[in-house]
Amino acid sequence: MQRIIYPNGDGVAVIIPAEKSGLPIEEIARKDVPEGVPYRIVATADVPTDRSQRELWTADFSSPDGHGIGAAAWLAEQEAILAAAHAEELGLEESK
Repeated sequence: MQRIIYPNGDGVAVIIPAEKSGLPIEEIARKDVPEGVPYRIVATADVPTDRSQRELWTADFSSPDGHGIGAAAWLAEQEAILAAAHAEELGLEESK
């Protein structure tokens, strides 16, 4: 199992992906991490289990696995992909 971590104003935020979301973890990170914010995908064992001092957690984001685009941009991107696929499908049907 893996986790997505990213810096926030209070330290490090942790996203626990749903096991049956159907999305690759990289897509979950792009969608759920705020726009322009770097993220890393780490092993569950690398995330401290003691949350009592969570505001003191740190992580190195100098070489991130990517940057978030936020939910709204991700959804717009997915809609554009579906629209393009639909348009292509219609084009193929018209040429028959």
